[in-house]
Amino acid sequence: MNAVVNMRGLRGGVAAVLAVAALLGPLIAGCGLSSGNSVPTEVGPGSIRPVPELTDVPITVGSKDFSDSINVGYLFIYALQAAGMKVHDLTNIQGSNSARTALQTGQIDLYPEYTGTSWINYNRHTEPLSDSGEMFRAVAGADVAHGIAWVDMARASNTYAIAMGPSAAARYGLRALSDLAAFTKANPQQATVCSETEFSSRSDGLPGMAARYGMRFPPANLHVMGTGTIYQSTASGNPCQFGVVFATDGRIEALHLTLLADDQHFFPQYKAAVSIRSDVLARYPQIADVLKPVMDRLTNEVMVDLNAESDVHGTDWSRVARNWLIREGFVTSRS
Repeated sequence: MNAVVNMRGLRGGVAAVLAVAALLGPLIAGCGLSSGNSVPTEVGPGSIRPVPELTDVPITVGSKDFSDSINVGYLFIYALQAAGMKVHDLTNIQGSNSARTALQTGQIDLYPEYTGTSWINYNRHTEPLSDSGEMFRAVAGADVAHGIAWVDMARASNTYAIAMGPSAAARYGLRALSDLAAFTKANPQQATVCSETEFSSRSDGLPGMAARYGMRFPPANLHVMGTGTIYQSTASGNPCQFGVVFATDGRIEALHLTLLADDQHFFPQYKAAVSIRSDVLARYPQIADVLKPVMDRLTNEVMVDLNAESDVHGTDWSRVARNWLIREGFVTSRS
């Protein structure tokens, strides 16, 4: 496991930048273009053709530590490999702020990021923009000052959602987050919720949602756990009646979870896009051209299927992405 993945406590700010630099500096040559691990397998060109300007150019691709991000990260990896780049794998970085810091400090060159996360978590806006295109343009404009460019937004939106398991859905009959707010006031002891670490503290997570809807979760009823554990815990009702999930996660359907409607439109759109260092894009603008047709194909339905392959069926993320690219004709197999 690489050094970035092991930095569980890393968060944003100057301290995070210094921590990343101290831990990873000895491992990195140049500007981060030679960091990371080798790619598990190789692919050949399909509809993605070799690009002379990118041939043998080293590049490091990252991702966050959940399936939606990792799967898209591997789509980047194999698409760029088919175009002729010498790709290094630094996927599965723990925590949004750690991934963002890795990009800003040159440990990675690009990774999939979500518009809502940048707008609210990094750029500190409290209100989302309802139009996804407007938010993408706003995020891209705000990140110019940070040396980060945004290109190739997908149609898929991996927004947060609150889910109930089958028994809770049948017992309580809740349909929307406003219903959940009323439930938490009337039945505080039964208002148990499973959350991953980031959601429990982010302004676009539990604190903001609770404030917007007037929810009351007793502190003892909040169970913070790993993202993967939340789905099974919510499905079984033990220890949680409600759980924080991602809208494109394949386990929602597999475990028969019911999503509560965000009837006050609190959660912003989290459209996946290519977040890349501005200097890298300026030197190699062809990267955006290579990734665009792949990103254009990513709908919520596609991402649910890809994420189900990894989270429900246990297929390795790299194989999930590679197989999909081969089926879609973007790349060809070399093994």
